[in-house]
Amino acid sequence: MTMSGDLENVKADLAARIAAIDVRAPYSRACELAPDVDAIRAIAHHAGLNPAVTVAHFLGSALSRGEHGALVHGWLAVLRDAVGSDRQDVAACDSFAAACSVRLAG
Repeated sequence: MTMSGDLENVKADLAARIAAIDVRAPYSRACELAPDVDAIRAIAHHAGLNPAVTVAHFLGSALSRGEHGALVHGWLAVLRDAVGSDRQDVAACDSFAAACSVRLAG
């Protein structure tokens, strides 16, 4: 399998994990979702999906503040976009961090 194929498999796995969290989010406490978000962060880090790592950190912070339920849906949408990003450079990370900062400011 090519490296590109491996990366696409990782992105598909992460997309499935995000979808699973999204289904559970309205009915789960933040502390129940946090380990799954941390696993996504670790997988993304290992695969070099830098924007996804950035967003996962922000989402983890939001969960640690107690955000839960429907509020998590928006965070997961940003994470889904970050996983799908073709860019892995610092500027892409900065763009996703800015989007997360806007969410934090509410």
